[in-house]
Amino acid sequence: MRGFASDNYAGVHPEVMAALALANGGHQVAYGDDVYTAHLQDVFRRHFGPAAEVFPVFNGTGANVTALQAVTERWGAVICADSAHINVDECGAPERMGGLKLLTVPTPDGKLTPELIDRQAYGFDDEHRAQPQVVSITQTTELGTCYTPAEIKAVCDHAHERGMAVHMDGSRIANAAASLGVPLAAFTTDAGVDLLSFGGTKNGLLLGECVVVLSPERVRSVRYLRKMSMQLASKMRFVSVQFEALLAGDLWLRSAAHANAMARRLEEAVREVDGVTVLRPVQSNAVFALLPREVSERLQKRFRFYFWDEATGEVRWMCAFDTTEADVDAFAAALREEMAA
Repeated sequence: MRGFASDNYAGVHPEVMAALALANGGHQVAYGDDVYTAHLQDVFRRHFGPAAEVFPVFNGTGANVTALQAVTERWGAVICADSAHINVDECGAPERMGGLKLLTVPTPDGKLTPELIDRQAYGFDDEHRAQPQVVSITQTTELGTCYTPAEIKAVCDHAHERGMAVHMDGSRIANAAASLGVPLAAFTTDAGVDLLSFGGTKNGLLLGECVVVLSPERVRSVRYLRKMSMQLASKMRFVSVQFEALLAGDLWLRSAAHANAMARRLEEAVREVDGVTVLRPVQSNAVFALLPREVSERLQKRFRFYFWDEATGEVRWMCAFDTTEADVDAFAAALREEMAA
């Protein structure tokens, strides 16, 4: 079955599967003291600079919770967009498991700005208020938009001036780099991001994400927090080798660029259909659209996708590394048929 519900629906990229098979030979020391995890440090430093340190984990929520704990105190708070994954889609894990207070800000496009941050960046030294200690941004955002390097630098400079660290939820960071046409470091290390959750499963991995420390002076104890957060894999080589396959060459960029291209193809096709409105800029691998609810419900019986906003009927269509032109064309044809009906 082919669908447009999520890039998580896609399988494992064949090159990643081959790497897993290769790593399966022989014995390796457990809990990250294996040769694959050791080599992964060098792989990430090629992309993020010599100070970068990488900690593989199981999943994105675990990466975010572990990372945010590493830049907050028990009384600390996180400023984020109200659409942020950590606020909407992690079942309260940052607050319940990480003990963090989320201070949310409404945004029109999923992106924070210095002005928006200041709506919550107050009350420092007020013992009655959870202390804003970190700003968390998502790249690409949950609304499919991309921060430019200049926008991220402005956020980082502003946060640092106020004594706050900056965390990036990079579950689709590869799609952002492909869209912007710049290296990963251009909008992370070089822009001032302190800590990164690096996504892999949405870009062809079987499982696994990484916490990447970019500013060691601002971040503490990730090694212990990872274990305490139940994110330390005993057979870590199987997480690490996937990221090596992804990042040592250009697989990460090839896969993300393809997914983005399929989203643009989908956007072009559905814009031609009367009664369908594309609501947001298509800057990554997501298309957000509005069409009659009854049409969406009929179309869902033929292709899987989700309503993004139940109140308005807005839907989200996602493309992945394995989405083909034929998939997009078949979906667009089905949409035209259902609209005509």
